[in-house]
Amino acid sequence: MKCQKCEQETFLPFRCPYCGGYFCSDHRLPENHECPQIQLARTPITVQKQKPYEYTITYAPSEPTRRKIYFSNREIRHLTIAAILVAGIALSVGIYSDIYEEMGGPIMLAAFTLILTGSFFIHEIAHKITAQRRGLWAEFRLTFMGAILTLISVVSPFFKIISPGAVMISGSADLKNMGKISIAGPATNITLSTTFLAVAFLLPQGNLIFLFGAAFNAWIALFNLIPFGILDGFKVFMWNKKIWALAFAASLILTIVSYMALYKFVF
Repeated sequence: MKCQKCEQETFLPFRCPYCGGYFCSDHRLPENHECPQIQLARTPITVQKQKPYEYTITYAPSEPTRRKIYFSNREIRHLTIAAILVAGIALSVGIYSDIYEEMGGPIMLAAFTLILTGSFFIHEIAHKITAQRRGLWAEFRLTFMGAILTLISVVSPFFKIISPGAVMISGSADLKNMGKISIAGPATNITLSTTFLAVAFLLPQGNLIFLFGAAFNAWIALFNLIPFGILDGFKVFMWNKKIWALAFAASLILTIVSYMALYKFVF
């Protein structure tokens, strides 16, 4: 291409940003090729002074903002299915005629089913409420293997496991908050076990149901307070060993007392 000023053959011409013409290296500037739009090149450019690049870091408070308790539609569906499975295990006790007769008929069996189902979900909901009040996402979800094992337990006379799902928690939390969230579940079971045990001793008639409720809640608390793996006890132990020791000792004592009372009542 030829330079539009000197007509010299140019292999790599320069394009003028003002007039759009193509020129050689000697005439590439607007004043060298008598650019018709040279006034644009001479227009002063106003440069606005800007502040240097700045950024701020916002540190999250040690305790997240508290939120309201909520239940999603998906969570409600999972809770409903889990409740049916847990209630099925409680009702399956009626298969054993001797225990069914000791309970005192269908009304007492229904009450036992309510106690068993309620105890399981109070444990899980305690985790959920404690977590959500600390600004974390927390919802109950079924687990495939847990739901299958619980379903098998409904029809099996010997194999009984109640673990259809658990509260899933997501978010940023320190060791203290995780410890408080973890202790919430076993603490409710310890309270329920103590209450049922007291009622069982105060009511001579129909107290087998409350002994079952006391033993069931004590065992749930004791098992979950084992300081190992994903169990609540491990997180509580890492947070506060004294609180863990008190809770574990209480659940152990309640388990021994309730099972001894249950054994004595049945046999």
